[in-house]
Amino acid sequence: MGRWLTEELCHDHDVAVYDADVRQMKHFFNVTRFKEIGELKAFEPELVINCVTLNSTIKAFDTILEYLPADAILSDITSVKYGLEDYYRNSGFRFVSTHPMFGPTFANIRDLKEENAVIIKESDEEGKDFFRKFFKELNLNIFEYSFDEHDRTMAYSLATPFVSSLVFGGCLTEEAVPGTTFKKHMHIAENLMNEDDYLLSEILFNPYVVEQIQKINSQLSFLTHIIKDRDFEEMQKYLDKVRENIK
Repeated sequence: MGRWLTEELCHDHDVAVYDADVRQMKHFFNVTRFKEIGELKAFEPELVINCVTLNSTIKAFDTILEYLPADAILSDITSVKYGLEDYYRNSGFRFVSTHPMFGPTFANIRDLKEENAVIIKESDEEGKDFFRKFFKELNLNIFEYSFDEHDRTMAYSLATPFVSSLVFGGCLTEEAVPGTTFKKHMHIAENLMNEDDYLLSEILFNPYVVEQIQKINSQLSFLTHIIKDRDFEEMQKYLDKVRENIK
């Protein structure tokens, strides 16, 4: 996502990039490449977008704060916001937190009209205006949540299908299986497993995910009970409820 943001923003803005692995910057054009983090000071950025995974986000911010002008806006794109609100409040800097809810694995990044992005309500107004304009130009659907609302929503909208796909993948054997439905599920699972391990862990370690897993376990237990009893009437009721949920 950091690479994608750089490529999108460099056409209309002065953009500089830094990566601890300089090889990650070799294909960028129309940008300033920093070899040392201290070069950031002379650049005097108005907005700093931190694109590392959640487990390194705060550490990355701590590394650069001393090189930033006092009026710079800090920004992150993490999939889970746990712990960031307190950090921002104590940093002394303005901030804008967003979550582009797509990536190269699943989305067509050249046509994003069906994709979504989240802007955190508590963010600085100037920062929110910047990302609203940026996301609208990309035809993204924009949602605004508080920090807590975001993490609760992500536990439901991301972690639930992720966990379901992981359970599916965990049950697979080497046996060849025909069937369109199986093939579709396999495709989803394969795409999921192409994602970065840190990203997957970041989403699944969301504090609200355990509650969603407990709901999945409850549904599995109930379904197991129906199947064991071969209770057609109860199965009909269950299927009707599921159909109603997914309308």
